[in-house]
Amino acid sequence: MNILIGGEAGQGLATVGEILAKSLVRSGYFIVVTQSYQSRIRGGHNTFAIRVSSEEILAPQESVDLLVALDNHTLSLHQKEVTPNGRIVADQGCSLEEENCLKVPYGHLAADKFSNITALGVVCALLGLDEASVGRTLEDFFGKKKPGLIEENLKVLSEAFRWTFTQPSFSGKLPPLSRTPARVMMQGNEAIALGAISAGLKFYSFYPMTPSTSISLTLARLAGKMGLIVEQAEDEIAAINMAIGASFAGAPSMVATSGGGFALMMEGVSLAAMTETPLVIVIAQRPGPATGLPTRTEQGDLNFVLHAGHGEFPRAIFAPGTIEECFALTLKAFFLAEKFQGPIFMLTDQFLSDSYRAVTPFDVETIVPPHTPNDALPAAGPYRRFALTESGVSPRLLPGLTEHLVVAGSDEHTEDGHLTEDLSVRKQMVEKRLKKSEGICQEVIPPDYKGDRNPDLLFISWGSTKGSVCEAVSTMRSSGQRVASLHFSQIWPLIPDQFMGLLQEAGQVVCVEGNATGQFAGLIRRETGFKVHQRMNRYDGFPITPEYIFRELK
Repeated sequence: MNILIGGEAGQGLATVGEILAKSLVRSGYFIVVTQSYQSRIRGGHNTFAIRVSSEEILAPQESVDLLVALDNHTLSLHQKEVTPNGRIVADQGCSLEEENCLKVPYGHLAADKFSNITALGVVCALLGLDEASVGRTLEDFFGKKKPGLIEENLKVLSEAFRWTFTQPSFSGKLPPLSRTPARVMMQGNEAIALGAISAGLKFYSFYPMTPSTSISLTLARLAGKMGLIVEQAEDEIAAINMAIGASFAGAPSMVATSGGGFALMMEGVSLAAMTETPLVIVIAQRPGPATGLPTRTEQGDLNFVLHAGHGEFPRAIFAPGTIEECFALTLKAFFLAEKFQGPIFMLTDQFLSDSYRAVTPFDVETIVPPHTPNDALPAAGPYRRFALTESGVSPRLLPGLTEHLVVAGSDEHTEDGHLTEDLSVRKQMVEKRLKKSEGICQEVIPPDYKGDRNPDLLFISWGSTKGSVCEAVSTMRSSGQRVASLHFSQIWPLIPDQFMGLLQEAGQVVCVEGNATGQFAGLIRRETGFKVHQRMNRYDGFPITPEYIFRELK
């Protein structure tokens, strides 16, 4: 079932959505949440869509089974999306006369400020959720923030349940579940924050920029408990330079931003590369250029991140497609940053950043954070921070924790870190840094292949398009078509031996991505010579859905 809650910013729409979604997860259901909101504090049309199922789901849905309209504008925009057997919940003052519309007397059931909780109660009753369970979720949500309002909220919720039970039954009740496995509700940005903490994060600096900000909020909330320093800088230039300084001193560090903020970090990216300082950089994509659409989604910054920073130096770029991958790949990014001493990138987007899912709790007991050189090791002879080695990775000591002199700067340097203009040394240092690429390539995560071998149609996807492509492939295979998907959760470096055979044996290859120019399809051609047969691109600010894929195939 797909539930769409629509209204204006300031009506408590997100509150209703989050409490409903959490109640569904606690009741044992799987969810996929899609948030659509405008870049304004109040007003404007926003939606909070919850796709729910007793079976695991990975993708959003466009058609609506239950439309919850908190204002009349929602009715005019989304009524046509309601399925033939769907239902609409609206205020009794609306002009809609359809049989499938349940008109709620919000003004009679509670004061205006509680209308969103009334809507929550009505929806939960229609879905067949347990009132006591929803009440506990409501209490958890408001308990610490507004303890005095709990009793009033619970009374409003109970009254909404009571009123709904007097109305004609709704055929769309969710199937009861025999058991409710322990799962947590989590969005992509929260998983990135927790992955960073699990990797030993100690310093995080940022300047707020949608859609990366909830990473910062999550880390700030947990900072005291987890022993983190979370610093809001005056701008993105300061943020990345603070993180480089903290990492240089031995604190595992991360920054997060979006395209416009990342543009300001370019000099810092190169500084981390030249000083060979570990750093994880998260870029949560939104449509550009410039300010673009601050609260919409896109995959338009792949080429930007791939070539970010002046000069030549090695890098790895991860692009998670699920909440679990947000956690695991952040952990992997920290390992690579420490092991190869340089910047590593995480590329996500607004859809995945804000999308809540039901997640099995992560197993963190067995995680061993990456080793950081917080103890001085004995060194024979003069210490050389940038010593030439077979792997390109040099011994790293921390200033202040060793009797050795640790020298680093943004200029080209000798092995002991001092500035040089000896061009033969310059050549050696470039080659030393680039040698790390060989080690990074040994750790590349291969793309995930699902479906028939030698398929008539093969979909390529990366990042947040994973769920929609997988569902489309599953639907097509169930109707007898020979289809498969090839999903990349690491988009750089590319190792052709991992996937070229799969591309060559497919009848047709279609690359699905959220940008206008087919950036990943172009990258594959540049690195392998293989020209993707068709490109399926979306760049209107909405996430790619299975329905969109089927429309484009036609």
